[in-house]
Formats: sequence, C-alpha cells, structure tokens
Amino acid sequence: MNDGSLKTLFHPFEAGLLDSPGLNEHVLFINAQPDFRLPEGFPSTITLQQDFRPTFRALEATPHTVRPQPDGEGYGLVLVLAGRHRGQNELWIAEALKRARIGARIVVAGGKTDGAASLRKRMASLYPVDDHASKNHGVVFWLTKTDGDAPAHAIEALESANPPLILDGGYLTVPGVFSQEHADAGSTLLVANLPSSLKGRVADFGAGWGYLSVSLAGLSSEIAAIDLFEASFTACIAAKANMSNLAANIDCRVHWYDLLKEPVERRFDAIIMNPPFHQGRAAEPSIGEGMIRAASAALKPGGKLFMVANRSLQYEPLLQAGFARSGETVRDERFKVLWAVR
Repeated sequence: MNDGSLKTLFHPFEAGLLDSPGLNEHVLFINAQPDFRLPEGFPSTITLQQDFRPTFRALEATPHTVRPQPDGEGYGLVLVLAGRHRGQNELWIAEALKRARIGARIVVAGGKTDGAASLRKRMASLYPVDDHASKNHGVVFWLTKTDGDAPAHAIEALESANPPLILDGGYLTVPGVFSQEHADAGSTLLVANLPSSLKGRVADFGAGWGYLSVSLAGLSSEIAAIDLFEASFTACIAAKANMSNLAANIDCRVHWYDLLKEPVERRFDAIIMNPPFHQGRAAEPSIGEGMIRAASAALKPGGKLFMVANRSLQYEPLLQAGFARSGETVRDERFKVLWAVR
C-alpha cells in the first residue's frame, strides 16, 4: 500500500461524503496500521485487526483492542485497508461482510498502484457499491450490508475464488502468505544442501507456511524438536497444519514472533532460515541482518546456522563478525547457501 492509503481510507468522513459512525458505534478496522488518526465523530476506541507481528505490537501501544484475525459481529462500521495481494484483499472484504450488522457501512481503500481500482470493479461485479472517490494516489469505495441473500452470495463468491491451496507434497497454503503457489526457489536450494547430520533442537527463523521445517523433519532421525518462528499469524496457522499433517513424528512448536524485537529465550543446536529481504516494494537487507543477530544469540556454543540469501546481499561480513567460523556451501544464478558456527 502507498503511504497515503490511510488518509484515503478516512477521506470520505473528513470530506463529508459519509457520516461518521457516532461515538457509541462498534467499529472494526481490518489490516490496521500505526499512526492512523480517527476523524471527529468516531468512538475513542475501536477494534483493530493486524496479522503481522511487528505491526500488531506497535498497535498494542494504542488504547484500541488489537486482534490477529477479525472477530466479533454486529459492527456498525468496518474499515478495510487493502494491500498488494488481491486474494487477501477479497478475503478481508468477505470478513467485513460477515462481521458487519445489517445496515452497516463497509469502507475499503488502497493505493492505485496496488490495484485498488480493480478491486472496486471486482466488488461492483459481486455486490452493489454505493460510491467511490480518489485521493492521495488511492481509491476508496464503500458499500452497505443489506438484508437478504446478497451479502451471503458475495461472501461465498469471494471465498470460493480464493481458497486454500494444496501444493505438491500436500502442503497447505493460503492467500497472502509468501510464495503461496510453490516453495520458494531459495528454500528448495537450502533444503537440497542441508547436512543430514543435524540433531538436537532446531529452529526455523521466518518459517512461513512450514516448507523448510517439514523438509527438515524428514532429514534426520536425530532431530529431537523443531521450533518455528514466523511474523505472519496466517502463515503460522498454515505452518502448524503442515507440521501436524506432514511431520507428525516430531515435536514442534509454532511461535508468532517478531525476531527483530522479541528475544528468543530457548537455545538451539541449529537454526535454518530464508530471511525476507523486502518489506513492501523496498529492499531491506536490515531484516536479514537482524535475523542473523537473533540467530547468533539463540544458538548454543558450537551451534550451527544454515541460511539462503539472494546473491547480491552481503551478509558475509556480519556472519564473520558474529560467529566463530562461516562460509558458503553453494550458489546458483540467484541464491547462495551460507553456513556459520557459533
């Protein structure tokens, strides 16, 4: 989403295109972001939903109620801040229709470069859209939850168009998670080059929907347990299902976690990871750097780190500084597999 999407979302209320909900109304804000400002005529506290752990923790510092998934019913206003993933946006709107009471308004906004105009047209083909406006390089549109069958039909259409996927190998993925339609090429390269001698308690940092951990569980009978750390709540749910269905033979724990801000208390014999290096469109190698520091702190003396990274990212100096030994196992045209010993 662009930086103006929050302003776009509240534009109809500030411009007088929509009435504010009132001080006593129940309001749900799906995909809430920090630093939003409620216009006049809104209640002082509302319910916020945020899946991404770092943003969730930032929102916890506000006076509002924060949830990782939409919950509750009977809301008189539901706000939806659309992102870049079409399927996830459509499921958020389906959730808004479920949670709103009859007669409630649902207001959706997003950046033009993130496909908000297409999202509006898509919704208009499924359900009556009351009106729309453009502001701050974004699009905002709104609809009213009516009585009758129309909301249920729209929810069914949105959910049936964006079902969970079952990939080769039986992996479950859902819209909005990283690499939903197939295992990431970097992860497959890492799996192909993990040593079969791994043992003890192992952690998967940035576990996603669990591909690395499921693969790790079948690598060695001497692995006693696997802890999965992931910032996306939705990905955690998928990872837990995949570990239960595909790696039931091993003790595992899935942690919804911000590895850059929340210290890991347990110590591990080995850590594997494919750290993200993008937040939105911007490359942010600092994410991977922070995860390397977290791995160094979470490993036992002599513990081993195995990671995959884009070839252009220069993590080697940090590995040399934070570990006793480090090196490279293999690289292809896009990725490299690195190792380090604490």
